[in-house]
Amino acid sequence: MTQTGRNLQCSLLMGLSLYGLMLAVPASADPIVVELFTSQGCSSCPPADANLIKVSDRPDVLALSFGVTYWNYLGWEDTFAREEFTQRQMVYEGKLGHSGAFTPQIVVGGKRDVIGHDLAELEALIDAVGPVVAGPTIEITGDRLVVGAGAIPAQPADIWLVRYDPNITQVPVARGENRRRVLPIKNAVKELTRLGGWNGSLTEIALQPAPDGLASAILVQNILGGEILAAKKL
Repeated sequence: MTQTGRNLQCSLLMGLSLYGLMLAVPASADPIVVELFTSQGCSSCPPADANLIKVSDRPDVLALSFGVTYWNYLGWEDTFAREEFTQRQMVYEGKLGHSGAFTPQIVVGGKRDVIGHDLAELEALIDAVGPVVAGPTIEITGDRLVVGAGAIPAQPADIWLVRYDPNITQVPVARGENRRRVLPIKNAVKELTRLGGWNGSLTEIALQPAPDGLASAILVQNILGGEILAAKKL
C-alpha cells in the first residue's frame, strides 16, 4: 500500500471512530438531574457539598443544591434554606424507601439516591441512572416555554422552574455544628416554582426572564417526587 493509501485509511478509521463516539451519546439526551439536600448547619454535609461541585462540571449533569430548614434549630439558620425545598425532599422519601428526611442526601433523576460522601459512588449512580432520552422536548420561543408532545403519563406531570446561582458562594458559618468554617456552595437554588402540568400534549407557558446573576432550568417530573421525564438548562 502506498503512503497516500495508508493516510486515507487512517483518516477513514479516525472518522469512523469519531462517528461511533457520537452515536454512543444521544444528541437529544437531557442532562441528568442531581439534587443535593443539604444544610449549612449540618456537620456531615460539607463532603457532599464538595462532591456536588465536582460533578457540576460534567456537561451531562444538572447539579442543584437545595438548602433545607429542619436543622436550623441547631444554632445556625441556613442562609439558602426554604421551606418549599424541605417539602420537595420530604415527598421523595416514601418512594425512595426512607421513613424520613436526612442530610446530606443526593437524589439522581428523581428515582435513586445516595448520601453523597463518596464521589466514586455518586458518579457510579449518575452513570447508572443515565440521561433521559425519551421525554418531551423543552424549548424557549421568545418569552414562551414550550414543552413538546410525548407519551401520556399515568397522571399529569409537574413542570418546575428552578432558578439557581451558578457560582460558588463562600458561606461563613458563625454558629452551630460548622461554626468558624467557610462552606463553598455551588448552584444554590433560590427559587422553585411549579409552572403547571403536562399531560402528554404540547404545552405553552409564559416565562419571565431570570433575575440578574441567576441561571434557570426546567424540569418535567412525575408528581409526588417521581421520576424526572425531561430537563433543560436555559
